[in-house]
Amino acid sequence: MTLTIAGSTSVQPFAEKLAEIYMASNAGVAINVQGGGSTAGVRAAETGAAQIGMSSRHLKESEETLHQVTIALDGIAIIVNAANPVAGLSRAQVAAIFAGEISRWSQIGGPDRQIHFVTREEGSGTRGAFEEMVMGKREIAPRALVQDSNGAVREIVASDPNALGYISLGLVDRRVRAIAVDGVLPTHDAIVDKRYAVVRPFLFLTREEPGGAARAFVEFVTGAEGQRLLGLEGLIPVHQ
Repeated sequence: MTLTIAGSTSVQPFAEKLAEIYMASNAGVAINVQGGGSTAGVRAAETGAAQIGMSSRHLKESEETLHQVTIALDGIAIIVNAANPVAGLSRAQVAAIFAGEISRWSQIGGPDRQIHFVTREEGSGTRGAFEEMVMGKREIAPRALVQDSNGAVREIVASDPNALGYISLGLVDRRVRAIAVDGVLPTHDAIVDKRYAVVRPFLFLTREEPGGAARAFVEFVTGAEGQRLLGLEGLIPVHQ
């Protein structure tokens, strides 16, 4: 039996790892995990193009007819190059940078260099969550460098000392540094204690209550082993 899972590129790498482990002990199941973005994941679940859609943002009111399961929580980390001395920013400062109102690092305690800010593409769940929780009614300035995955944003920031971006906390590595937002670093404890504010859900979506192979895989992911594995990958388990 083949199970197709499609949508959020933030959820995708975690779903791929879980699928690989699940298939190793369930020889009769083939799981195909595809990206495309959260909005594509919603559409795939709605149309049946995939048995499970993935979203890394809250559903819009018009999408709430879908059955949704939160598989984990994820902090959105604001990242800088490892060589950047800036240790933290307020949400208002981050919003002002991405709106194009603050253009130089020297305005926020850094060197006198232009800020190269990197965003995700339209339809990205990471961007949607960032816009909702950080930007508010502001729009991201057209001069932002747009990338189509969290990994691509990380690569740009890792290679550019003047870059600023936002990615899934689970994808932060030693080449970039997550900074404090409103004085709080994005850590497991800070997210669990609700002290770090930029947090979004990772969702599995189905047209209706899942059955068959889809149900079995969802139960694996939300069960003890799946949640343990997601925790090891830097996400915050939600099912104990």
